[in-house]
Amino acid sequence: MFHHRAGDSADGLVVMAHATVCVGFTLSQLLRGASRIFPTRSASLGLRHSAFCYCTANGTIKSKRKMDHLERTANNFRQEVISQAKVCGITNESETVKRLRLAIANKEFTFKAGQWVDFFIPGVSVVGGFSICSSPGLLERERILELAVKHTAHPPAHWIHTECTLDSEVALRVGADLHGYQEGKENGYKMGTVKLYYSAKKTSELLFKKNILSLMNAFPGKITCRFHVTQQSSQICKELQPHVTEGRISEKDLEKHVSKDTLWYICGPPPMIESISKLLSDIGVPRNCVFFEKWW
Repeated sequence: MFHHRAGDSADGLVVMAHATVCVGFTLSQLLRGASRIFPTRSASLGLRHSAFCYCTANGTIKSKRKMDHLERTANNFRQEVISQAKVCGITNESETVKRLRLAIANKEFTFKAGQWVDFFIPGVSVVGGFSICSSPGLLERERILELAVKHTAHPPAHWIHTECTLDSEVALRVGADLHGYQEGKENGYKMGTVKLYYSAKKTSELLFKKNILSLMNAFPGKITCRFHVTQQSSQICKELQPHVTEGRISEKDLEKHVSKDTLWYICGPPPMIESISKLLSDIGVPRNCVFFEKWW
């Protein structure tokens, strides 16, 4: 998840995980650098009140006034360790998203997939909150952590896009409640099947699309993806053409996956989450099988 981001109401992602065989991995664990989480059944129970929320009785998300990151997450768990970090890489993941690569100084700094960081910038009074898009394994091996940040007017995101340079120094602290979270690797879970529907205005805004295609090739039949674009004007590249549909994610796309063993994960801005949640309710998906990630 990217905190403090905005997007078209069609932008977002829907994941169906067949729970009978326990999906026990995160995308970041597989490709060492992605932000989409596919929790196991047991992990999802621990994430309901933190990184993910399950649908309420009325199936909607109540809009509230915009809160600061620290205010919004005041009751969340935070590690005591605050580590200095130096920017060692900046790449454009899309026209509006930068991937920030950070060298972590403190060897006691650790995190679990699904957690975020408080982002402290010298000279900037506002504290940022951004999800980690690299794997814990990358940090263990190389002491490197990556963030993907969308350009907004929010001071920390604006600083990253306009002032941050190689060797810029910041400080990080890990947060997010993951009660009951257990690594799939430790429990010996076998990979189930995952169907990903990923929507954006145009293909240039589909983050990590090359990594997703690589996963599809590495795990044929286990991981499949359908990219949706809503405002594509240019020609779609040959590599993506077989996987792209023009138009929003529809009821027709999703209803064929409805079963008692399927868990549904939605990631996107509030209007998209509300729309897809209602659609799933209309086609008979129980509310306790639908989880969504908070976009702020």
